[in-house]
Amino acid sequence: MIAKHTFLILMMSVGALTSAKAQDTVAMDLKACMRYAVEHSTKMRIAQADNRDAQIDRRDAILAAFTPTIEGGTYAYSNFGRSIDPETNTYIRTTSFHNGYSLSAGINLFNGFQAVNNLKITKTAQMMGLTKEQQTEDQICLATMEAYCNVLYYTELEKALEGQLATAEKSVQLVTRQEQLGQKSHADVVQMQSDLAERQYLLTTCRNNLNNAIISLKDVMFWPIEKPLKIVGLPQIPLPKGAGGLDSPTTGTENISQMVEFAKTNMPSVLLAEGTMKNARLALKTARWQLLPRLSLYSGWSSSYFTYPGMEGYVPTPYFEQLKNNGGEYVQLSLSIPIFDRLSSHSNIAKRKNAYDRAQADYEQALQTVEAEVCRAIADRDGSADALRQAATRAELQQEAFALNTKRFEQGLISSIEYQTASNNYLNALAEQLNARLQYFIKCSVVTYYSGTPYR
Repeated sequence: MIAKHTFLILMMSVGALTSAKAQDTVAMDLKACMRYAVEHSTKMRIAQADNRDAQIDRRDAILAAFTPTIEGGTYAYSNFGRSIDPETNTYIRTTSFHNGYSLSAGINLFNGFQAVNNLKITKTAQMMGLTKEQQTEDQICLATMEAYCNVLYYTELEKALEGQLATAEKSVQLVTRQEQLGQKSHADVVQMQSDLAERQYLLTTCRNNLNNAIISLKDVMFWPIEKPLKIVGLPQIPLPKGAGGLDSPTTGTENISQMVEFAKTNMPSVLLAEGTMKNARLALKTARWQLLPRLSLYSGWSSSYFTYPGMEGYVPTPYFEQLKNNGGEYVQLSLSIPIFDRLSSHSNIAKRKNAYDRAQADYEQALQTVEAEVCRAIADRDGSADALRQAATRAELQQEAFALNTKRFEQGLISSIEYQTASNNYLNALAEQLNARLQYFIKCSVVTYYSGTPYR
């Protein structure tokens, strides 16, 4: 029974380990990689912490505008030397004990609209924090997409090189046999062996690049470097007309002016620049209003208790009775008029004006940059579509040419150098087609992003 129980535990442990390994090797598509990258990114954590700070600033601005400041205090001390008797207002040399309490409140009735402007500034800053978080998320998604496509490129290239390597090995065997039969020379055998060595070198280099690309993708996603990561390929996208056998044109159908206007009012970079400009304008108004007088209201209450411990024949007034008798209240209305502050207010106004001018320039630059980026993205997408069409056509022709040259080489109609050239041309055509397809996918994603569709 014990042996059977131990066997069951061992089998359960093996099953758990097998399940854990299966979980470690779960394939992730591009959307899953983006989602994981956003959820685990340290940049997102920093942006979220900044948003929490903005929320705190907003709360503080609301409290400063509508609530007073309240302070309370107390003290207690003993006097062992010469002091003034609170009852007779004469000097005495008797040890005395004093205890007092105070409570005060104050509120600014007018301070140059500083509180109101701070409310507006913090509201804009809070919105800018959310926009900054969205911008960070978009940047992470785009970086993940590019790293993901690099991994996919080298993965597919590795498969093509493995096929080329297998073909090169068969060619070496064929040429070796033909040399034995007197149909090929030893130079042809050496040439094919050189081609085989080159294919092995290219495959090794590709695998090294693939490992580096995987590490880069893990770094972007904040994925544990030692943990395996498997991707499952690109999502289905409509290809340009004439590429890959599909007939779904996706270029030249947008209204560029509408896309530019949408980007100017919705892109995070523009919204951040606009928010900075609004806050700079409010800060300038606040600085100008600081030249006016300030009006404040204060009120308070205080009381005290005293006694002479050790004095013969002295009977102190009860504690709470003294607090009631010695209590006093006050209400104070304060008007502060700035007369001369060594031009610090004027210097502040000048600096705020310069900050506003800089913010205006940054906003105009952001609008210009976004417009250029939208036009560039559309041009890049259309250019990559043309490149993909040409690369697909070239790959089809090179594949057909390589198949024909393979037959001619097997029949001894072409030299090994010509066959190697045809093989290299076909491999380069495959690599360029794959690269063009991935570039087209990235460019299409950027264009749709500027149209209002998020990356994930």
